[in-house]
Amino acid sequence: MSKQSVIDLLEKGSGDKEFRIKYDNVMTKVRFVELAIADGYDFTVEELTQVIRANGDQFDNYGNPPKRSIWS
Repeated sequence: MSKQSVIDLLEKGSGDKEFRIKYDNVMTKVRFVELAIADGYDFTVEELTQVIRANGDQFDNYGNPPKRSIWS
């Protein structure tokens, strides 16, 4: 489990719209991490939260369709 894995996922999402959409529609951090693990990433909810905070972002989604501000 690692923060680098979170960063890798966020970088992939910033460049891949279809990948990002799947994660934008997730309502909880727990489900977000479950999807990430299924996609081959290995991190915890705590590591996700730490990386998001360090980047000055929030997990909340906004808009219709939903979007997140976590994608760099």
